[in-house]
Amino acid sequence: MRRADLIKLAASLGACYLAAFLGSIFTMPNVPVWYASLARPFFAPPGWVFAPVWTALYTLMGLSAYLILREGMNDPKVKPALSVFVLQLVVNVSWSAAFFGLRSPLAGLAVIVLLWALIALTIQKFWAISRTAGALLLPYLIWVSFAAILNFGIWRLNP
Repeated sequence: MRRADLIKLAASLGACYLAAFLGSIFTMPNVPVWYASLARPFFAPPGWVFAPVWTALYTLMGLSAYLILREGMNDPKVKPALSVFVLQLVVNVSWSAAFFGLRSPLAGLAVIVLLWALIALTIQKFWAISRTAGALLLPYLIWVSFAAILNFGIWRLNP
């Protein structure tokens, strides 16, 4: 792999892992007490599931972004696609801030709906450049779909 490609890969993964870290600032302090005290739907996975799933998803996101970056910024589709990708990363962190930071399942629900739409738009834009890059984001969309249903259930059970 060329040095330029390694830098693009490191930047792509680094951006995604930074988003994960920033989200964890809101999440981690609130899991043991606040989240643990919430009524959760019967289908809520055990707590230990979230870290490995999100680690895998952030890695897939980084690889996906790398495939788009590798196409080069001269491709007119690349900048808009990466802009939407970065925006969905910001909204991803915002969900942690809303749900855990504000301790508000309702605010989290509003944010996760926006996040879902931005992930779908990112997939569409990435797919037009690289089918592989778009496909790598499908597990993320599926997980966020599940997370949205879980978020809704938590909101309904904790008025």
